[in-house]
This record gives sequence, structure tokens and C-alpha cells, in this order.
Amino acid sequence: MANEEKSKKMEFTIIKNNPTDGHKGFGIGSLSLENVSPVIIDINEKTAEVDIGAMHARSAVEKGIKFTTDRTDSEGGKPYWLVWVTIEQKPEGAYYAGVTACEMVVNREKRRGYKILADHVNKMDKSMKRHIIVDHMDASSKQVLGEFLKNFNEEMWQQSDSILRKELGF
Repeated sequence: MANEEKSKKMEFTIIKNNPTDGHKGFGIGSLSLENVSPVIIDINEKTAEVDIGAMHARSAVEKGIKFTTDRTDSEGGKPYWLVWVTIEQKPEGAYYAGVTACEMVVNREKRRGYKILADHVNKMDKSMKRHIIVDHMDASSKQVLGEFLKNFNEEMWQQSDSILRKELGF
């Protein structure tokens, strides 16, 4: 009986579009990650790119790496920022509503990396809740992120909250 109860629990579900689609049954309260995109910033190379694989910790940077919460495991590795960007609509059009950054270090030679998964999940949640948390990023990476978002879509950049532009130094 206990096993039956365990198997009936609803797991976290990732689905597209309207999670309820008009009904009030199974899936009520599920989250839609359709408007969230992960942007990986290579701190050393000063580049940024969207890598949807990061939604499930399977970005090009993360593949083949065993992550731990001990920085010494990835000593000498390459630093990255994983930035969660949430896009929303308002009457004037789309805008960057939530932007939050998480730290990550990858040492390809050792096949080890450093990240705190709970921080990555919590920052994704904060982005979805329209928070802007980039104050802990280095100035150079803020510049890279700001340029990337601006060049990706100038209109969305202009319609975003001025706090985002201020935090990124624009």
C-alpha cells in the first residue's frame, strides 16, 4: 500500500504553453519554462550564447563533467556564468523580465566541475519571478551579458526595466 501511495505522487512536470489548458484537473500548478532561456557566459573568452541544454544541466560546457560543491575538485578550471533570462510580454511588446546569474567552474582535464545545483535551481526560480540578480558578477561579464541582450533584441532591451540596464552598467 505504501508503494502505491508513493507512485501516485505527482512529479515536477515541464510542459509547454498553458499548463492547465482550460481544465482544472491533473497538472494544475505546473510550471511552464517556455519563456526561460539559459545563457552561458565564458568569462575568459568574454562570449555569451544561449544553450538550451543547460535547462537540464546538459549544456555543451557541462557535458562529460562531474560536478561537486567542492571548489578544489575543479581547481585550475575555466569559470563560467549560467544566466537565466525570462522574457515576458507587456502591451508595448516583449522584454527581459528576469535575469539571474549562477557561478560555474569546469576543469576539462580533470573532468570535474564546481557548481551548487540548489543555487542554479533557485536562481532560475527567481528569474521566473521577475528578479534581477547580477550584482555578484564581475564587471567584464556584466558588460558581455548587457551587450548580448542588447544585440539579441534591441527592442526588448529598451522595454526592459531600467534596473536591468543599470545593474549591467548601461
